Amino acid sequence: MTRRAVATTAPAVAMTAVSMVLTLAVVLLWLGAVVPWPVALVVGLGIDGGWLATLAYERRLAAQGDRSTAVTAVGWAFGAVATAVLVGHALTEDAPGAWLAVAWLPIAAKLLWLVHGLWERTALTEAALGTIRGIQQTARDEAAVARARLTAHAATETTRLTAVTAAGARVARVQAKTAQALTEAWTALENARQGDAGRALTCVTTPVTADTTAVTPSWELPVWGPVEPVTAPALESGPVLSDDALDALVDGIRHSVTPPLSYRDMASQFRASGHSASEMRLRAAWKRVAS
Repeated sequence: MTRRAVATTAPAVAMTAVSMVLTLAVVLLWLGAVVPWPVALVVGLGIDGGWLATLAYERRLAAQGDRSTAVTAVGWAFGAVATAVLVGHALTEDAPGAWLAVAWLPIAAKLLWLVHGLWERTALTEAALGTIRGIQQTARDEAAVARARLTAHAATETTRLTAVTAAGARVARVQAKTAQALTEAWTALENARQGDAGRALTCVTTPVTADTTAVTPSWELPVWGPVEPVTAPALESGPVLSDDALDALVDGIRHSVTPPLSYRDMASQFRASGHSASEMRLRAAWKRVAS
């Protein structure tokens, strides 16, 4: 018998034994004054013996997985008789409280046996209980692993976002410093153009603006890179191209490859093809085509 079976059987056995002893004692006290005590003893043992016999038969049927309504009814009848004996004796006493307090024990014993029978019909074997415990433990382990995995992923994402945010902040600071430096450089250049240095820069454009009056000469930042000298005959040889023809040649040479050629490469191919134009006209054509 397993520990759980003992836990449900022991209270029922104890209460049944107490009920039988009380029933026998009440029968002896109640009937002893009327009939000889052996007769009262036989009556008490008859009630307890009948109750015990029906209880044993019920337990045998339960062990076989069967039950009998008639046997159950007889068992409840003996329990009711024992309770009636206790209640009747209590009512004949001058202080019935003590006896009434224990009059419910036979019915309580029958109810405990009923609970034990229900437990037996739903009880599981140790193997089944072990399997259930294993399944529950596996589920707990998997849940714990899943929680740990989610926590690790969350920590990794937090670290990654922190690193990305810090890198973005550094890039933003560098861009802000670069923009500030460029702004200061363009401001200084504009101040130089508008100030006294503007007259010094104007002398650079005097050869191309000598024939015009009241015109503010324009200037640009120099183009850095290797410069190929162009001889005077190369500039003067060949027919003079119109602006439209010059634009078409510049555009064709510029887009002859992908990506489009730079001004220096385009100018080299333009002169290598035998065409001629002044540097000012060629640059003006480049600007029109590029824009």
